[in-house]
Amino acid sequence: MGELVKLPNIGPELERQLHLIGVDTVEELRRRGSKQAWLDIQKNDPSACFHRLCSLEGALHGVRKIMLPDEVKADLQEFYNCLLYTSDAADEAR
Repeated sequence: MGELVKLPNIGPELERQLHLIGVDTVEELRRRGSKQAWLDIQKNDPSACFHRLCSLEGALHGVRKIMLPDEVKADLQEFYNCLLYTSDAADEAR
């Protein structure tokens, strides 16, 4: 176990995924940000979902994901939906 697993919402599997994308410290996660870290994780694991994005953001805030402020959750949901719909449209175009 490294230092990332000590953050809220970060278990051994999410810590492993963070290591795979080159995030080994809390400072590296802060620099990358939850959205970019999630995008990078999703390249390796397409099943990365909205909850994982919230887990990363919660870790940065130092709170469980369910305790994120509503405006933060709304921003993350908008980000996620935008990517989801963009991805679905690209799949349909193929």
